[in-house]
Amino acid sequence: MVNNPYNQYMKSSIMTTPPEELAIMLYEGAMKFLKRAMIYLEDKNIEKVNEAILKVQDITIEFMSKVDTEYEVGKQLFSLYEYIYRRLIEANMKKDPEILNEIYGMYEELRDTWQEAIKIARRGK
Repeated sequence: MVNNPYNQYMKSSIMTTPPEELAIMLYEGAMKFLKRAMIYLEDKNIEKVNEAILKVQDITIEFMSKVDTEYEVGKQLFSLYEYIYRRLIEANMKKDPEILNEIYGMYEELRDTWQEAIKIARRGK
């Protein structure tokens, strides 16, 4: 079996990326798949809408699995991811672009907040 150099590069890149930057990559991935879902919805490509939303659901589950709910902020963040997950299911069932836009805005805000937190943390070093 021949290894794909691109896949090897991506795996290596992910393995060496700091966790805080991986979180940003996941937020941006969720946003990318939400945009795709909206485009597929406009094109009436229901199968592709479903696939894109399922990818966002997978990303959301990944975030949920990493949240430390020992602290109040973690509990609140977990609740937010739960809400996003439920809304994704609803958006997929109803094929509702308004829900997709709502979730996109949430992920955009989470990404922006995370980016700002990284900047603050790096300034403190």
